[in-house]
Amino acid sequence: MDASTLTDRFTVLAISVLYRGCAIAVAWKIVRSNQPGSWEPYWKELLSHLAPAVPPDWMVIVLADRGLYAKWLYEPIVGLKWHPFLRINRIGKVRPVGESHFRWLSSLVPEVGTSWSGLVDCFSEAACRLPCTRLSRCDEPYAEAWLVVTDLAPEAANIVWYSMRNWTLAGFKDTKRGGGPWHQTKMKDPERAACLWVAIAVATLWVVSVGGQAEATQTCSGLEALPEQHIARRTATKQSRPRLSSCFGQGLRLILVALLQHEDCPVGRFLAQPWPSELAPCKKPNRKGKEKKKKSRGQKQRWRQARRAAKAAS
Repeated sequence: MDASTLTDRFTVLAISVLYRGCAIAVAWKIVRSNQPGSWEPYWKELLSHLAPAVPPDWMVIVLADRGLYAKWLYEPIVGLKWHPFLRINRIGKVRPVGESHFRWLSSLVPEVGTSWSGLVDCFSEAACRLPCTRLSRCDEPYAEAWLVVTDLAPEAANIVWYSMRNWTLAGFKDTKRGGGPWHQTKMKDPERAACLWVAIAVATLWVVSVGGQAEATQTCSGLEALPEQHIARRTATKQSRPRLSSCFGQGLRLILVALLQHEDCPVGRFLAQPWPSELAPCKKPNRKGKEKKKKSRGQKQRWRQARRAAKAAS
């Protein structure tokens, strides 16, 4: 679950199903960006409407970034027999079970390369205190440690699952410049915009199902399918991307090719994929590139100033 804005007109509160690096919206509420008030009633309403559609024997984890964490969100998710996986800020205190005093949240993962999980009382204030499991991990080159609260037992939860929340951001991108028409709408009424999202969600479901089936059944799965002495395998680094093309992009291309060749449109299907068990490598930011760009802009500015001075002198 996450929120996305469209300029200064709309804020979309969306709950999405995550699948193979993509997100398919299944429940949403669109409000005006400058509308005052809390999002609490909207999120609770979305969860209550979605709950009857989910089989009771499914294991469901609900991922949300630290900007959405609240005790009033954690408790309804647990009440639905789902499992919250909510990231929290480093500001605050925690008391591991068995200890008598609270300490700072950041003290459990003090440096890069450390991790911790266990039962805790999160937050020292009585009104905000939350008995839960806290998962923590600090890896390079991520800017900050991951601090996640859940109701799962420490041995039953893997903080790596939180990495799937990035698929939600990919889903928002797919509805906009990644292939969808959401960023081009001229609508100003949130209710009409919510109707447009029905078409966007159905189209995303179709496109991702086609692309996901293609990814799951393709004959060449990547570097593993190449000979050991192949140049691509010898030059691969840990920063290599595990997925070179999204399922949304693959599905969109397959549908367009079928239309251009006057063939029947493909109908995809969803094939299960194991949840991630290892953290995908994150590419380090290219600071040298930024420095070069800054230098290039400075050179252009000096060149413009010299040109203006030459014109003024003539």
